[in-house]
Amino acid sequence: MRVLAAMSGGVDSAVAAARAKDAGHDVVGVHLALSAKPATMREGARGCCSVEDSRDARRCADVLDIPFYVWDMAERFREDVVEPFVAEYAAGRTPNPCLRCNEKIKFTAVLDRATALGFDAVATGHYARLTDGVLRRAADPEKDQSYVLGVLTADQLAHAMFPLGDSPKSEVRAEAARRGLVVAEKPDSHDICFIPSGDTRGFLSSRIDEAPGDLVDAVSGAVLGSHGGVQNFTVGQRHGLGLDRPAPDGRPRYVLGIEPVSRQVQVGPVESLDVVALSTEAPVWHGPRGSVSDVTVQVRAHGGVAPASVEIRDDGLSVTLGAPLRGVAPGQAVVVYEGDRVLGSATISATS
Repeated sequence: MRVLAAMSGGVDSAVAAARAKDAGHDVVGVHLALSAKPATMREGARGCCSVEDSRDARRCADVLDIPFYVWDMAERFREDVVEPFVAEYAAGRTPNPCLRCNEKIKFTAVLDRATALGFDAVATGHYARLTDGVLRRAADPEKDQSYVLGVLTADQLAHAMFPLGDSPKSEVRAEAARRGLVVAEKPDSHDICFIPSGDTRGFLSSRIDEAPGDLVDAVSGAVLGSHGGVQNFTVGQRHGLGLDRPAPDGRPRYVLGIEPVSRQVQVGPVESLDVVALSTEAPVWHGPRGSVSDVTVQVRAHGGVAPASVEIRDDGLSVTLGAPLRGVAPGQAVVVYEGDRVLGSATISATS
């Protein structure tokens, strides 16, 4: 097969490209330039897509003796990932930009261009497994990234390749060192790639006008204070609420709900964060129609797993949890698993 290897400049994508070549495929490496100002998108282990990353990817391609190109995706990334990220926070929701990048950039924009150029598949360094077109969890549970791939359609999965799915990270780094790849010990990227400082609140405040509102006790209805905008909060947040007095019982308060129209942020005790049901929209479903039981769902990239039963509708999934989850926010994705198999996903629109 002709395989386009997406090479971020990190160790995972470099080894994925190497394994694709070892498997006998005709491999071409491509680095995605996602920032109009690439020098601003890495601070140590934070961020990605810098000039440094592009150069590291090129060096790895040279060692692997594969052709290498840089594709400018900055405008598409801004339109499909960054702007929706800002809009979701302004609407009082909590988005997952890594998941949307996989959906909109790597396996839509890049895959569309790749297939138009005659490639059969796109290979990435994600830790997940594909068997006969079925997406499954990675063998290494600590590195499993099937959650952020759960939005991919059957057609996208049919043109995807995840060569690292059966390997632990330690094995991948050791292999990179054996191959002489300069990224063997390069730190993994953390946090949101387009906010390398890690200051999400500062990033949002520079793009969303201040719209003051009230902080309200969800139990008593009392106004406890004011805030500068709903974009500064997410469900489950404890710190940075700006409250000058504790709850009557001395216990900490958490964000329980966000109302973007009234600009009201509700706070209350931690047990009020418990969620037992989810309503969703924009489903992607690979499993049987109707309903499924004895499945598990995941609502965050790391953690947030619970047993559940799911009713499948054309407009979304109705999820009943077998055990409560805390800190679940509209805007997050829920991914449904049967064992290690991904059955589908949807975006959470409401919780109860």
